[in-house]
Amino acid sequence: MNRYAKIYSKTRSVIAAGMLAGMATLSIAGAASGEEFDKAGIETIVREYLLQNPEILIDMQRSLETKQEQIKQQQQMATLKEKHDLIYNSPNQMIIGNPEAKISIVEFFDYNCGYCKRALSDMQKIVGENPDVKFIMKEFPVLGEPSLEAHKISLAFIKRHPEKYADFHNSLLSAEGRKDGNSALELAVSMGADADQLKADANDPAIIGAIGEVYDLADGLGITGTPSYVIGEEVVFGAVGFDRLMPKIAQLQKVQN
Repeated sequence: MNRYAKIYSKTRSVIAAGMLAGMATLSIAGAASGEEFDKAGIETIVREYLLQNPEILIDMQRSLETKQEQIKQQQQMATLKEKHDLIYNSPNQMIIGNPEAKISIVEFFDYNCGYCKRALSDMQKIVGENPDVKFIMKEFPVLGEPSLEAHKISLAFIKRHPEKYADFHNSLLSAEGRKDGNSALELAVSMGADADQLKADANDPAIIGAIGEVYDLADGLGITGTPSYVIGEEVVFGAVGFDRLMPKIAQLQKVQN
């Protein structure tokens, strides 16, 4: 599929809506004047015009993307304001780093996300070098059923052994292979958890509610992948790395001081 065809595919609904609106206007005008409305003729004129001026499709796509980005940013700001307490103080989240740190970085992650695994060292370095920074972890399973089962065990582990969460998180995320309920349970048991108790807890509706809470926050913030961060009033997408995270953190430190 060539470039223009791809663009047309993305914008055909916009074009169709415009055509329908134009046709409706012409139809009403035609009916008022007693003239017959030639739908096929209008369609032919529009099609020929677009074929002769394909750059219009590019302009339409750019305009659509700009509008969508504006709507997304407005929704993000509304969510950051309206759900601030849930983002930073939910009872379903855990902290890595100094619990008393003034600066909070919120991370949405999935245990099967390779980029999250890569970003783990960034988080460890940041909290290791900055005692005034902590990470708030949002369990966000988006990579299928195995991830969901692993996160359910993780949340069950949090309920019983919150003081061991950082070690559990680091170990499970850095482990090789695909993570699922069984691998998460095996790790939890090796750290002193009771297997039957964790299995029962993992099926508690409150656990599903905790995951649903994160999904709702992610939806409002425009987050669809992992890792993603909330740093101050900014949503940062992807494993951007230590060197790009630190200037954003430094700006918060400057404001705090």
